[in-house]
Amino acid sequence: MTVRAYRQILRRKSRQIRVGNVLVGGDAPISVQTMTNTPTTDVKATVEQIQAAERVGVDIVRVSCPDRESALALKDIVRQVKVPVVADIHFHYKRAIEAAESGAACLRINPGNIGSAERVREVVKAAKDHGCSMRIGVNAGSLEQDLLEKYGEPCPEAMVESALTHAKILEDNDFREFKISVKASDAFLAVAAYQGLADACDYPLHIGITEAGGLRAGTVKSSIGLGMLLWSGIGDTLRVSLSADPAEEVLVGYDILKSLGLRRRGVTVISCPSCARQNFNVIKTVELLEQKLSHITTPLTLSVIGCVVNGPGEARETDIGLTGGGNNTHQVYLSGVTDHRLKDQDIVQHLVGLVEKKAAEIEAAKAAAEAAAESARESERDVAPAAE
Repeated sequence: MTVRAYRQILRRKSRQIRVGNVLVGGDAPISVQTMTNTPTTDVKATVEQIQAAERVGVDIVRVSCPDRESALALKDIVRQVKVPVVADIHFHYKRAIEAAESGAACLRINPGNIGSAERVREVVKAAKDHGCSMRIGVNAGSLEQDLLEKYGEPCPEAMVESALTHAKILEDNDFREFKISVKASDAFLAVAAYQGLADACDYPLHIGITEAGGLRAGTVKSSIGLGMLLWSGIGDTLRVSLSADPAEEVLVGYDILKSLGLRRRGVTVISCPSCARQNFNVIKTVELLEQKLSHITTPLTLSVIGCVVNGPGEARETDIGLTGGGNNTHQVYLSGVTDHRLKDQDIVQHLVGLVEKKAAEIEAAKAAAEAAAESARESERDVAPAAE
């Protein structure tokens, strides 16, 4: 799809940190996170939940470490998963040290909540020794009492001040490998806080609307809040906080990014809501296609339109397109060009086959390009010594 001026999003320039093998900030892709809801001490259940999130593309997973047993369980968990694990720490500094020693890639922590300056230094030392980054996590529901007294209520200014105060504690300990979040369940409050923080510092921002609600309502609220931030270029990594399966959070996160053209994974289905003009059952067809194409990770587009009013126009802009026609016979488009006709009974499986074939072609071309580039680099390395 051609990138036109009105589609361009200029991302805020932030410094870059590393969460395990995932780069956050700078020009790195916006990463998608989720959080487990199993007891962390139940290693088997927690690993299974992380692996389920991995299958739908999660980049980073956070787990709670409320006690020593949970922090130590990380050692067994991180060995069995592919993505970096963030340890969620509240109040007790020893949990942070234990989590770092157990292999956590990042510590979600508020430095001001873990005690004396000496304890903060110990946590920072553990993070440096074990290659951990940190996330300063400010939440409107748990702001410091002095800020609530100063401002009278949770407000953007209070949240930004809290974030910067915690950041300074880490800066004073010569530690800058951290990202910041200022979450609220009120989308207006969260957006305003992130806007203020984006102007006040260059640290990467983890964005989210916390406690957004159930799957449907939470998706809507998160899409509004995160959409506003991402559209304005704010956000380096995100979590969609839903009262739902963690894998659903990942799927919604990717859909938000795909909708804004910020990141693509898998098949983007463009489909009509259906009406009396439809020449096949659009809703059922799309439902089945989404199920049967969930294994495709290659970015490509598929349009499924019930009639010829908008179908040909949408098909011109997609990799594969289907437009409904009369007599139970429909038109298939490949790369925007009419290619062949298709009968009702063959729709789903036929389109799945076309998508799988297209995805394989894209991956083969990508592999060939990467191999050619590597071969060119090897040739340059071979020539360099001779030239000397």
